[in-house]
This record gives sequence, structure tokens and C-alpha cells, in this order.
Amino acid sequence: MLRSLFLLVMILATPAMAAPNGTVRVIDADTIDVGGTRVRLYGIDAPEMGQPCAADGREWDCGAWTRDVVRNRYEGTYARCEAQDVDRYGRVVAICLVDGQNMGRMIVRSGLAWAFRRFSDSYDLEEKAAAIEERGLWAVDVQLPSDYRAAAQQLAPPPASQSCQIKGNISGNGR
Repeated sequence: MLRSLFLLVMILATPAMAAPNGTVRVIDADTIDVGGTRVRLYGIDAPEMGQPCAADGREWDCGAWTRDVVRNRYEGTYARCEAQDVDRYGRVVAICLVDGQNMGRMIVRSGLAWAFRRFSDSYDLEEKAAAIEERGLWAVDVQLPSDYRAAAQQLAPPPASQSCQIKGNISGNGR
């Protein structure tokens, strides 16, 4: 009995999958802090910071643009989130509601992110509606964030080798 009670307390005390609730602070269009917990919004993928958008012969930072629109809409509001997973960066992946509205759904519907079908097709219809009505990202030239990340990774220098082939000896007298 005592062992079962201890196990239950440990499960309930695990913060990694705790459902964060609290004030929203927008990091980018698909990542927020909720009550001090970093949350990746479930099922959406937004442009990266520094990722370019172009339209009418001009170019701008698509990640900053979508972040600013999401920030204007949600910064300082109260969110209730339901944790779905924890990603490889330690962020809680969650569905978050503000005033009873699913944030991810609203962001995709506004054309500020894409449905992240690799993980969910929950927002497929919202994305199609945004595309048909040319809202947000659908009105500009922009690469999918997954393609942008893959291209950026190919341009990055390879990591330094841990098996350095240059060796040296240092004698006791420093020579």
C-alpha cells in the first residue's frame, strides 16, 4: 500500500508532463512560455527567426513577423494547456486554450503557421482555409520551416571531431 501511494505521488509530481497554466509570454509563433514553463504548441510549425519572406519585391524576417502578430494577439493572456508530450529540447508540447479557443488552431487559421502533419493532422482544414483565402503566409513567398531548417543544417560547418589526430608530449620541464 505504501509503495503504491509513493508511486502515485511520484507520478503526480513529475513536472515534465504537467499541464502548464498561466500567463502567456510569446517566444515565437509556435513557442510560448506559460506560467514560466516553455511550451511548444502541438501540431503547428511556424517560420524560424531569420527565415525570409518575400512579396512585391521586398523581403523581411518571416519569423519575427509571425511572432509579432502572435505576440500582439496572445501576450499577457491566460492559457490553460494540456500536455501531449515533451520534445527533444525539453519543452512541453501542448494544446493551449485562451478564452476557450485553441491557440494552435487559431494561429494556423490566421495563416501564421502550417499544420505540422509530421506530428498531427488536427489543423489540416484550418490550413486549407487559410491557403484558399491567402491569409498570412499564404500571401507571400516563403519556404516551409522544415525545408528551411534542413537547408540551414546543410550549410552549417560539420562539428569538430572528438578524435583529434594531432598529439603532443609535454615534458616535466615544459619543453
